[in-house]
Amino acid sequence: MYGVSSVVGIEGGYKGFYSKNTVALTPKSVNDIHKRGGTVLGTSRGGHDTAKIVDCLQDRGINQVYIIGGDGTQKGASVIYEEVRRRGLKCSVVGVPKTIDNDIAVIDKSFGFDTAVEEAQRAINAAHVEAESAENGIGVVKLMGRNSGFIAMYATLASRDVDCCLIPESPFYLEGKGGLLEFVERRLKDNGHMVIVVAEGAGQDLIARSMNFVDTQDASGNKLLLDVGLWLSQKIKDHFKKKPSFPITLKYIDPTYMIRAVRSNASDNVYCTLLAHSALHGAMAGYTGFTVAPVNGRHAYIPFYRITEKQNKVVITDRMWARVLCSTNQPCFLSHEDVENMKHDDDEHHHMHNTQLLEGGSSPVSKCNGSAAAV
Repeated sequence: MYGVSSVVGIEGGYKGFYSKNTVALTPKSVNDIHKRGGTVLGTSRGGHDTAKIVDCLQDRGINQVYIIGGDGTQKGASVIYEEVRRRGLKCSVVGVPKTIDNDIAVIDKSFGFDTAVEEAQRAINAAHVEAESAENGIGVVKLMGRNSGFIAMYATLASRDVDCCLIPESPFYLEGKGGLLEFVERRLKDNGHMVIVVAEGAGQDLIARSMNFVDTQDASGNKLLLDVGLWLSQKIKDHFKKKPSFPITLKYIDPTYMIRAVRSNASDNVYCTLLAHSALHGAMAGYTGFTVAPVNGRHAYIPFYRITEKQNKVVITDRMWARVLCSTNQPCFLSHEDVENMKHDDDEHHHMHNTQLLEGGSSPVSKCNGSAAAV
């Protein structure tokens, strides 16, 4: 519709800007990519060299760049936008949110989240079948969620077979009165089986303390996580080994990459199309330095600095987490003092985000220097 003459793809994430040739993207070449999982352009960790990336945009005469990814990718896009603006280049920089973790702030949800929750059901169902089939059967399922437990939370609510959901935002403890092991024992005595869903970032402090582990990071600066699923499974087995009269059968299922690799479902396909349209129209109207996504159900252009301020996390003093606790009937593992502290943090969070977001693009989203005639 806009008469664009050339669209190119950058392969291999941020380092693809300066270490690889671009690939031509045509309506024919992208015709059926929405029917496949993964990415045709490839992805990578790290490799963000702002000066080299903007040099590439300048040298190749690119005047619109669409950067697709999660909260780390959006931070990278923000830095590129600042450098483009500093140099006075006529180039729109637009972010499109894509992460199954749903950890991008301000927006309603990110592309991929619905599909991840749907696919997680298969793993939880398998764990439930295995647990139900054995004497004192326990099914442990580890789902993605490095810092945010949205997949685990929504998958738990959707399944209704889950007896305990553990997420990074909600601390828990194993031993003693009110601990996880006591709850597992009680639930097995009552029901004869149980299913535990754990997000990959849950309980990291507990594991690190028990293993004297020192923090390390990947190429993107993310903290490397210890396998909470294996650790938790072993702790449960060790606990019941001390009780010979209480034999258990534990099955651990780790479907994390299977969930990320599937093709998107119908809901996400529709959402992806809407994101693409909004991003394109915003750039063509001359706006830059924004991420596009729905906020309270209405598609908006959100300035990068708002998106990158903090991660979206489950608020465990909120109603949605209370619904999970009602569904699973698990202990909350929190003292009254913990809850009050979290309410205080939540009040500060709401106060900080009580700002106006303008739909369709206007200040505080920047207007680009020039018209955007070719990508």
